[in-house]
This record gives sequence, structure tokens and C-alpha cells, in this order.
Amino acid sequence: MNEPARRWLAFADEDLRMSELALEEALWNQVCFHAHQCAEKSLKALAAERGESPPRTHRLTDLLTLLEEPVSEELADGLRSLESFYIPTRYPDALPGSLSETLPGEQEAHEAIAVARKVLDTVGRVEERSHQSKAENEAE
Repeated sequence: MNEPARRWLAFADEDLRMSELALEEALWNQVCFHAHQCAEKSLKALAAERGESPPRTHRLTDLLTLLEEPVSEELADGLRSLESFYIPTRYPDALPGSLSETLPGEQEAHEAIAVARKVLDTVGRVEERSHQSKAENEAE
């Protein structure tokens, strides 16, 4: 893995840790925001690994195409859920109706962390396979 991708993943890991710390303090908005950031930075690491500039977007569903492999409907749904938290968890005057009912609660916070972990793990596996493939090609 190249240095830019490593930096993106290090930041993603820090966001996951912040999300877990916020969970301990019942700061549900912050849990969901940092879970979103973890997923976003994990996916952007894939672009960095390819030598591309990571897209300047916060839309996880757009960034999902960086995986270049099919993802489960469960993961896609989880990313859509995380995406719905991005603005409302950051700004007290977010657009009305940006969340279907209220701000996230404990259940949503736990779900957000689970999705963030899954994205980080998935990106790690993709990177590992890519690294193994490069090593095999160099050995030939």
C-alpha cells in the first residue's frame, strides 16, 4: 500500500476510534458523524492507492464505486443510512426533513459503527488482495 492510501486509512481508523469514544459518552450525533467519516476515508484510500486524487465528495454511495467489486445489499443499505446522517449530525439548523424522524439514537449509533467497521475491513481486504496480486506478478 502506498503512503497516501496509508494516511487515508490511518485517518479512517482514527474516526472509528472517535466514534467508539463518543458511543461511550452517548454522543449519538458524533458517533454517526465519525462513522460516516471512517467509511468515507476508507473508500477514498482506494483512489489514493491507485494514484488518483480521491473524489471531493461526502456521498458514500458515489464513493462505493471505488471498490470495483460487488457489495452486499446490506452494506449498500448501511452506507445509505450513514449518508443520511452527514448533514443533520453536523449542523443544528440542517434542512427540515433531512432525517426521517429525529436525530440518531443509540441503536442508530451502534449500527453506524458496525457499517464503518465493515467498510474499513472490506477496504483492507481489497488492499491486501491487490498487494498480493502485485507481489505475484513481480515474482513471475
